[in-house]
Amino acid sequence: MKSFRKELWFQTPGRRAFINITGDVEVALKESGVREGLVLVNAMHITASVFINDDEGGLHADYEQWLEKLAPHEPVAGYRHNRTGEDNADAHMKRQIMGREVVVAITNGKLDFGPWEQIFYGEFDGGRRKRVLIKIIGE
Repeated sequence: MKSFRKELWFQTPGRRAFINITGDVEVALKESGVREGLVLVNAMHITASVFINDDEGGLHADYEQWLEKLAPHEPVAGYRHNRTGEDNADAHMKRQIMGREVVVAITNGKLDFGPWEQIFYGEFDGGRRKRVLIKIIGE
């Protein structure tokens, strides 16, 4: 069995962003040489996420609005975590909602997606470098 590891690095200028990383994962899959197996893609930071959904701007705007209702950034003083000097308690909660990782089957050297599925990096506390791990195993 083959094993392949690659990191992607991001530094978003704004606090929040959704970045389609499907192409990056496809490049890693090609580099790995794996034709049948699994790919794990996970955020390596506790205020970022990796998830699968549609690449549609309206949906992403809906996510922004929904997440802000569930875990609003303001008032910063409303979170116990922020008493440590941080201002990102909401980002931890948004990550928990959106998830840490995805696993996708690899069939005939391709990501085995359903219709419209794409892989996204979700940033909820941007402004510094963060990474995503791609781990591919198979034959």
